[in-house]
Amino acid sequence: MTRLLLHTAVVTALAAGTLGLTQPARTSSHAASSDGVHTVRVPDGDPHERSLDRRTTEPFSMIGVTWDDPDAVLDGTAHVRTRSRESGAWSAWRALDTDVRTPETGPDRDRAGVRGGTQPLWTGPSDGVQVRVSGGRLLPEGLRVELVDPAGGSDAVQTTVVEPDGAEPEAVEPDVGEPDVVEPDVVEPAAGAPRAGRPAVTSRSAWGADESLVKDPPTYTADTKAVFVHHTAGTNDYTCAESASIVRGVFLYHVRSNGWNDIGYHFLVDKCGTVFEGRAGGMDKPVLGAHTYGFNTATSSVSVLGDYSKTTANSAVRASVAKVAAWKLGLYGIDPTGTTVLTAGADNGKYKAGQKVTLHRISGHRDGYPTECPGQHLYDDLPQIRTLAGKAAKPAESAPEPAGPVIDDDATVALPR
Repeated sequence: MTRLLLHTAVVTALAAGTLGLTQPARTSSHAASSDGVHTVRVPDGDPHERSLDRRTTEPFSMIGVTWDDPDAVLDGTAHVRTRSRESGAWSAWRALDTDVRTPETGPDRDRAGVRGGTQPLWTGPSDGVQVRVSGGRLLPEGLRVELVDPAGGSDAVQTTVVEPDGAEPEAVEPDVGEPDVVEPDVVEPAAGAPRAGRPAVTSRSAWGADESLVKDPPTYTADTKAVFVHHTAGTNDYTCAESASIVRGVFLYHVRSNGWNDIGYHFLVDKCGTVFEGRAGGMDKPVLGAHTYGFNTATSSVSVLGDYSKTTANSAVRASVAKVAAWKLGLYGIDPTGTTVLTAGADNGKYKAGQKVTLHRISGHRDGYPTECPGQHLYDDLPQIRTLAGKAAKPAESAPEPAGPVIDDDATVALPR
């Protein structure tokens, strides 16, 4: 199969703001840095309200708040203000999305150092922060501000776009120390089953995933029965030239701040419709993700960069989400316009563990978990996205009839899982 690789330079707004400038000194003895993530502990105090005074920090472009107990929920609000590195102006107060849960199963839950946390917020190049956290119940212990610098340790990234008719890119495998991981085979759909072509995807090496940070091998489930659609929340005020940096920031936040093994989403899509490879393990494999608490098993995920609670998604976003879902489900001969029955893997506030739930093959995050994600506008687009996915899926071609008599009457055909 012909591999078509397009090599370009990913230019982000961070690069110009980082090179040749003196970084401000840390102003807190509790600040720490690790692989592009700087952390500042929020001082203890009132159990219902904590704050971090306005201060100068290391450079960052993404921010979030985490806490010690991965099962604890922040029943309240977290607001941040940040200072622009370019203008020196302070932003208005912005709320962080707090309805995030640690995965119910798998290595992202069991490994040491896993922390609860908010969704990260893209701020653009910044060097100052102020934080306020409040709650009706006791706040989680060990509140920590996470300042993510996606440009840290990476001056330039070479983009490799895998074209729809190309082969898989040569992935840089993480040093997991366990070479005997067996990847599941993907069963080819039976003739006549829906099958969509794979869209162009920006690989992990393209957007700059630091594979040395992924310590454990991927975990696989039996198959993929549904695709959940998400948004990253935060802001739509980014350029598509910054998208690779945002994806890299989400990766660093999930791995270094939440303590997960890898980025939680399987695919990400920016507002220009560019598709990015998410969690490692094979885009065509049923990799266990960390995206929908209670329904991570046997599902895939697509997260759109931005907040679609008040902003509408454009046609490029809808088309890309549909193409990804149609291709992923088509690997198993699944009609993307249909429904399936999934079993809740945990009590998640919407369903009880073990409860059988009928969901669309392409569902919104809020269909499986009590959240506003993927935002009302993107959620309202799901019927159209299902229709687009259905049009993208085409029946797999039948194998040609044999020229001579059939030799093996006992031959079997592999059916889609």
